[in-house]
Amino acid sequence: MPAKRILALVLPLAALCFAASSVFAAMPAAAPEDMNPGFVYVGPAADGGWSYMHDQGRKLAETHFPGIKTSIVESVPEGPDAERVIETFIRSGSKVIFATSFGYMDPVQNVAARNPGVIFMHCSGYKRADNVGTYFGRIYQPRYLSGIVAGSMTKSNVIGYVAAYPIPEVIRGLNAFTLGVRRANPKAEVRVVWLFSWLDPAQEKEATRALYDLKADVIGMHADTGSAPQTAEELGIYVVGYNNDMSNYAPTKHLTSPIWHWDKVYDHVLGAVQAGTWKPEDIWWGLSEGLVDLAPFGQDVPDSVKALVTGERQKITSGEWDVFHGPIKDQTGAVRVPEGSKLTDAEMLSIDWYVEGIVGEMPK
Repeated sequence: MPAKRILALVLPLAALCFAASSVFAAMPAAAPEDMNPGFVYVGPAADGGWSYMHDQGRKLAETHFPGIKTSIVESVPEGPDAERVIETFIRSGSKVIFATSFGYMDPVQNVAARNPGVIFMHCSGYKRADNVGTYFGRIYQPRYLSGIVAGSMTKSNVIGYVAAYPIPEVIRGLNAFTLGVRRANPKAEVRVVWLFSWLDPAQEKEATRALYDLKADVIGMHADTGSAPQTAEELGIYVVGYNNDMSNYAPTKHLTSPIWHWDKVYDHVLGAVQAGTWKPEDIWWGLSEGLVDLAPFGQDVPDSVKALVTGERQKITSGEWDVFHGPIKDQTGAVRVPEGSKLTDAEMLSIDWYVEGIVGEMPK
């Protein structure tokens, strides 16, 4: 965990320096039937969350490129075993590899260095090379919108959040969610339980129960399965899901979910490979590009709340405003982002502080 967090914190500097000092040539074109894209998943494709949505994106991309044949390997640990899996794809003829979790970053770099004719795309990382690009999305935007819903629906003014790892990616989403909560309800507070795992249904369930014991009547989450929504349904409290529309897990208590449309990236990348225009880039798209979105509202969300979300969404997609525009205070009350200022991408990508409204200390 500490090493993972250190790597995540240096993302902006590494990415900016790399972009400034490197010039890349386009890779040769490849017909769809020759690409044989391989997808590496950190969890099972049926997890209902992170890997499930990547797999839905893969399947959609297949329908958009006649003749293409993709393949997957599920539940690959973030470490040396990933390198072996990636090499197996290449031996089977893959010319494009999508590695869908942060911990695959160094294995991707190692294999890419040995296979300069293969194209690699790494999700949520920051290291590029002549044949390696990165991709992620501004999921903090729909997280903010979902926070507005959560803040509007709480009666106890205590909202729980089941969170994976205390790294910038997760902290950024938690902060955005809390800013949305406080936009709707300045009296509400957000309490966090850290899992130190991306995918652990049992822990996700216990974390939800622990937050319920702290009087939370709405749950948010950054975890990979539907366990938290399922538990919220059992407890009779509202829930905001993640990754996927999780209403199937909480049919009466699901409010909405920040969701992914990974096919937007996969179509873009495979189209560039087909055209012979692919170059390594850092893709970080948001609501405007359709990579991230908000799931349909649950049955109990009032029209007034829907209207508030629609108005805030319009401000974001118009480019008029974004989530981390000031004034923003941290949990001590100190102004971190003054009026008229905003966090840069580099600052968002390295964020390591809580906004006002989050209760408790960040794990070291």
